[in-house]
Amino acid sequence: MKKIANSTGAESRASGETPDSAPRSNRLRVVIAGGGTGGHVYPALALADALIDRGVSTERIRLIGARRGIEARLFPEAPFTFTLLSLRGLDRSKNAISVWRNMVALGSLILGVFRVAWMLLLNRPDCVVGVGGYASAPCVFAASILRIPLVVHEQNASPGLVNRLAVRLGARAAISLPGTPLKGCVLTGNPVRSAISEITRTPNQLRPLIGIVGGSLGAGRLNDAALGLASRWGMRTDVSVRHVTGPRFLESCESAYKTQRSPIDVLDYQIVGYEEQMERLYAGVSLLVCRAGALTVAEICAAGVPSILIPWPGAAGDHQSRNAEALVSAGGAVLLLDADCDEAKLDSLLAPLLADSQRLARMSAAALTLSLPNAARDLAILVEEVSNAST
Repeated sequence: MKKIANSTGAESRASGETPDSAPRSNRLRVVIAGGGTGGHVYPALALADALIDRGVSTERIRLIGARRGIEARLFPEAPFTFTLLSLRGLDRSKNAISVWRNMVALGSLILGVFRVAWMLLLNRPDCVVGVGGYASAPCVFAASILRIPLVVHEQNASPGLVNRLAVRLGARAAISLPGTPLKGCVLTGNPVRSAISEITRTPNQLRPLIGIVGGSLGAGRLNDAALGLASRWGMRTDVSVRHVTGPRFLESCESAYKTQRSPIDVLDYQIVGYEEQMERLYAGVSLLVCRAGALTVAEICAAGVPSILIPWPGAAGDHQSRNAEALVSAGGAVLLLDADCDEAKLDSLLAPLLADSQRLARMSAAALTLSLPNAARDLAILVEEVSNAST
């Protein structure tokens, strides 16, 4: 398969140049590890599906995640064998409680490494793939110790600690955005579900729909701004709002909205805790207001959705800002700093965008230019190559 050198020093796979002779085998045995949030789980599932499309049998794919992550709900719905580990992520706050929590997290990591190492010894996979999140760490370290071929996939423009260590230990890295600083990396893009990349957008031109989404866990800052916007827009009939609060915020947001809503308000304002079918929202929104997590950025690029991005400042290495910069630089999004995010600022950004349908169309086209629709397939090919190189 042809590989093209790009300006970042990473290898880039040409999306339409996979020959029929590309390696396909149902004998490969692959472990895919990672999770915690949808940004890590959905790429794992997309990769698993791509491996099946290339001939790997379902029984030879194992998923590994954490009991505390969203994968505890999503993995059982998939047709793959899976294991959930008792793990905790690091607490990045600086106080005595966080020190204790991080000691517990370190202990769970060490126990996880031993458990995964035993599992790998019993199953001897051809390749272990780490897709990020704290659930990937035990698998990455165990695979390195046992010298099992290892691939790590970095969703963000600023790579995480586990992936940086994995590359130093000999892992092959796949990246989602050009310029991600990992040695010897391959630009594959971030795998998204086919339901996302294949949608046909049909936004309502007469009554635009605004989506406000804080990610799978929700975002308090965005929720406050959304509720404030609902109060300001109470008498508007020319726009609709779909507010996805995150499950833990749903009850408080519903209560706040009922309290503030005037009997004469006519705004079409919908509140849900979790969006089960994001493809429907992507297809119908005129504009999306959201965080800049890796999967969110990949999906809005794949779907061609104009957006206002509000990076979460607490993200490790400020990676959400780096993710947002890539899309803003391309012209597909507008940046709003978290500290500036309130209903007044949001209203001032939305007003000119909603009044300029041609600008929204240009933003949509710009977002599509960053999409790599064959990301899952290209990542699967890399897994095959790494597996075959070890035989």
